[in-house]
Amino acid sequence: MKILLKSATIVDASSKHHLIKRDVLIENGKISKIAATIPSSEKTKELSLKNLHISQGWFDSSVSFGEPGFEERETIENGLKTAALSGFTSVAVNANSFPVTDSKGHIKFLKSKAEGNAVNLYPIGALTVGSKGTDLAELYDMQNEGAVSFYDYKNPITNANLLKIALQYTQNFDGLVQSFPFEKSVARNGMVNEEVNSTRLGLKGIPALSEELQIIRDLYILEYTGGKLHIPTISTKKSVELIKEAKKKGLNVTCSVAVFNLILTDDVLEDFDTIYKLLPPLRTKEDTKALLKGLKDGTIDGITSDHNPIDVEHKKTEFEHAYFGSIGLEGCFGAANMLLGVEDSVKALTGLKNSFNIPSEKIDEGNFAKLTLFTPEENWEFSEKNIISTSTNTALLGVKLKGKVYGIFSNNKLVLNKK
Repeated sequence: MKILLKSATIVDASSKHHLIKRDVLIENGKISKIAATIPSSEKTKELSLKNLHISQGWFDSSVSFGEPGFEERETIENGLKTAALSGFTSVAVNANSFPVTDSKGHIKFLKSKAEGNAVNLYPIGALTVGSKGTDLAELYDMQNEGAVSFYDYKNPITNANLLKIALQYTQNFDGLVQSFPFEKSVARNGMVNEEVNSTRLGLKGIPALSEELQIIRDLYILEYTGGKLHIPTISTKKSVELIKEAKKKGLNVTCSVAVFNLILTDDVLEDFDTIYKLLPPLRTKEDTKALLKGLKDGTIDGITSDHNPIDVEHKKTEFEHAYFGSIGLEGCFGAANMLLGVEDSVKALTGLKNSFNIPSEKIDEGNFAKLTLFTPEENWEFSEKNIISTSTNTALLGVKLKGKVYGIFSNNKLVLNKK
């Protein structure tokens, strides 16, 4: 298969072609030539797209696909299609299924479902058996089978000793532990950010303190044990400061931020719409500013779509009973690019590859082509017709975004959005 990308602006800080417009020829999955102009030949598929930009393929560190157990929310097949059409060549899939991904057999199942796909699926194994927070799962066996990290999805590790043992044990095989920043006893039955809006609307609040307390505890434990810790989806100004300090001390800690916490604040809760019931909750303008600053200065390692499909039955109900979560893959780039611009958004969408040991392919001759194709200039508003997921619970509805994804080239496969 030969593909010729015409006049593509290359966005790859590690490549000598960074921000230069070039023709790129791909043969049998590898970049064979990069030049100012490359003549087209008979057996070559030529791709000429308006204001085409290409970058290294993006990676999302936190997606949920439902399968096995919740196929009505999303299947792996459609989930990977959604990821591809949203520009992601690799996704890490949470242990947010039934049964929970807590054994090597489950990891094997997920890997086999994604075989031969353009998108690489990297399973995240549960840290504890059944994500119940009591006994460690078979971490070493899961990593050998292909798990890239260990995380009880959105379930905080209440037992400090368990986190201590996990961080010590995983050092033997360079494992990555994730700890959800949420202190349950402080958050109680909170549903939204505890601030002026929660009081005004009469909704139970989740204080910023519940996130920050957990982060302080986790960082102390990490300092004691060593090892690698990833703190997913931080949402407060103080959290950014805490992680900045820890990195200065030389601790091996990384963190991510969900795209919703960058582009939305708790002001959207006015109509009690459950699409905005998220965990971590939407915070204040001050928090979003601090999170954006943290991304730009490298404190926050990357953005995740925190894609979590939920069926209508569990989402379109009273606020108190609705599940937390929103789909996010489809609008992730548009939101990131709107807020950060092209270079910084690409950096944020590839920044977590290192932590999760996901291979990076520089855009250079002789390397495998793992590319995202997009245009950064188009302004648009997210609507229901932009949803590719099976579930439609999106917090980005009606949000103005900038930049559209054409598709991806990965694993010698080209996947493009229909015009």
